[in-house]
Amino acid sequence: MLNVVLVEPEIPNNTGNIGRLCVGTESRLHLIHPFGFVINDKNLKRSGLDYWVHLDVTEYQNVEEWIQQIPDQSRVFLMSSHSEKSYLETEFQDGDWLVFGKESVGLSAEFMERFENHLTIPMSPLIRSFNIANSVAFVVGEAKRQIGLKK
Repeated sequence: MLNVVLVEPEIPNNTGNIGRLCVGTESRLHLIHPFGFVINDKNLKRSGLDYWVHLDVTEYQNVEEWIQQIPDQSRVFLMSSHSEKSYLETEFQDGDWLVFGKESVGLSAEFMERFENHLTIPMSPLIRSFNIANSVAFVVGEAKRQIGLKK
């Protein structure tokens, strides 16, 4: 099972869509506070539809609380448009942690310094980044493809 981590998510519709993706791909969702919305927000539930009740989700009050739950920090992958290495060049494993920052600014430099694996999604120079829900779908899809091939 993959672990999808959203650090300080700001937009409920994105979080709802990512939650739905996690249910469909049998991935766990980890949400690190503070949020830009209330977890029972109607938009969050609308985006997640009636799948939200099936979601394996854990909330953490801060980054430190989340870090304590990670058994192997070498399997934490931070996604950033500022990284050099493509997620397509990475060998994913079951249980990996795929970390995405807040929609407006991504992951902070301080957060990035805590982990070694920084990845990006290749994109046209005409845009700064992809929507976070699309980004999660790209990376989870590739990781699940790889894990499925290894079975």
